[in-house]
Amino acid sequence: LFPGAKMGCFTFIKVMMILFNLAIFLSGGTLLGVGIWVKVDGESFLKIFGTLSSSILQVVNVAYLLIVIGAILLVIGFLGCYGAQKESKCLLMMFFSVVLIIFIAEVAAAVVALVFTGLAETLLTGLVTPLLKEKYGADEAFTQIWNVTMTEIHCCGLNNYTDFNNSYFYETHHSYPRQCCNMQEPCNSTVAAEMAVQVRVWGITTSCHPHPCGCLVQGCFKQILEEIRTNAGVAGGVAAGIAALEIAAMAVSMYLYCRLDEK
Repeated sequence: LFPGAKMGCFTFIKVMMILFNLAIFLSGGTLLGVGIWVKVDGESFLKIFGTLSSSILQVVNVAYLLIVIGAILLVIGFLGCYGAQKESKCLLMMFFSVVLIIFIAEVAAAVVALVFTGLAETLLTGLVTPLLKEKYGADEAFTQIWNVTMTEIHCCGLNNYTDFNNSYFYETHHSYPRQCCNMQEPCNSTVAAEMAVQVRVWGITTSCHPHPCGCLVQGCFKQILEEIRTNAGVAGGVAAGIAALEIAAMAVSMYLYCRLDEK
């Protein structure tokens, strides 16, 4: 009975592994297909989903994000499903390795995000600020993306309004984007500087507070960090759930891998 019970357990776990990874494979294919559709024909996507994806920013991000995630899920799903079905030690080990690499990358990204926020800001400043100076106002898609970002998040530039100093937009319009002045026009250096008063002067941590001109306008990097901190509980729960699934998937694949030696 004992060998039969072990074989029954092996078969059950094998079937669950196949079904679970088949679902992952199909989900990956669906995400990849939708991502390609959004990238190729974003206008149709907007018409169908309307306000759900009403900004160019969301369309561009969703397209690339879905393509990358879909491709990764396709690979993982194929390795796990086909490897379990064929009882291939090579494919199961590849599945384990891919999931382990993703898990390590996620942990590393979380550590970097928590510990090296200042470094991330410095790197982003070096990469994004030159693009803002060069492309904002000159490249329509790039400009639309930043307009939506600054309007929705209520921010200006990556760090503050000075990111647009000596930029194509400033040289052409002789003003800053109106988002830097809380949507007031004209947005000159005096108003932009007033809007960017350091919040520590007011003794609070948020960017909106009693002020004669309304909400103060910070850089988008700071605002995004604030949004992440606000939703840290939800993000942490989702991350923990994904990590648990990855650990379970690695444990199951390794169980099947080791049991194949006993067959």
